[in-house]
Amino acid sequence: MSSIQIFPAIDMRGGKCVRLFKGDYAKETVYADSPFEMAKSFAEAGASYVHMVDLDGAKDGKRAHADEVIRVAKELPLKVQIGGGIRSEEDVRYYLENGVDRVIIGSLAIREPELVKGFIKEFGSERIVIGLDAKDGMVATHGWIETSDQSAIEVGKVFAEAGAKYFIFTDIATDGTLAGPNIEANLLLAQATGAHIIVSGGISALEDIAKVKKASQSSTVSGVIIGKALYAGRFTLQEALKEAE
Repeated sequence: MSSIQIFPAIDMRGGKCVRLFKGDYAKETVYADSPFEMAKSFAEAGASYVHMVDLDGAKDGKRAHADEVIRVAKELPLKVQIGGGIRSEEDVRYYLENGVDRVIIGSLAIREPELVKGFIKEFGSERIVIGLDAKDGMVATHGWIETSDQSAIEVGKVFAEAGAKYFIFTDIATDGTLAGPNIEANLLLAQATGAHIIVSGGISALEDIAKVKKASQSSTVSGVIIGKALYAGRFTLQEALKEAE
């Protein structure tokens, strides 16, 4: 059995490490004062990747935590993927030229698909990840404040045809709820695109990681993002990494 990639998550707001409930900025829990120290603890636990989200950036449409992200990328033995507030080619270039491994494009993929297709061509399909955050199957944008009229499957197909190799699929209804992931929706996206799908939202127990791993055996599902479950102490990162092997 092949292993899946574990991405421990660091959501940043106001310089701190936080989690939101279903993407609601009014329902925030602060877990740590330093995103860097949190990333360092993930590296020490054996992680090879870290998933960072600039929540202020996602809401305000500009980079707000770039210094913290780049510090992690440059000073720790972790590959970094960053999302939130990436609205221009300059933003993408800034991160990729400063040691970040992958950049996640969400709202911009909906608003300016041609521009984002250009990013895939210019920077390569290994470095541009399309983030599809869905409410009832429809893609939500701008820090999940707005919902578009396009389905995750439709958008996924468009970008897969343009060469995208990685998608992060977040089911907003499960994010930060510890209610279990929406495996079915991830499998449908994998089937429609043939791309690597990274599962995000709702992971609450080691069994959920086992479910994602099982899904990966018969599909292109290839990884899972874990946030609140780690912070809430449902299991350790070491246990998650072992489960994913």
